Amino acid sequence: MAAEIKVTLKKSPIGRSAYFGKVLKGLGLKRLQQTVTLQDTPQIRGMIRKVEHMVAVED
Repeated sequence: MAAEIKVTLKKSPIGRSAYFGKVLKGLGLKRLQQTVTLQDTPQIRGMIRKVEHMVAVED
């Protein structure tokens, strides 16, 4: 079974480029303080890296 990580949205994408909102939507994050559990893959890590200033990650 693959490792999982928890990602929590800490800052709103409002007022930022639409690109960040699309990345957050791809991660499954819709509202502030929402936490999702995702598989730890290189693709997910790359998406998190793009919005690391807006999310908190727990391994």
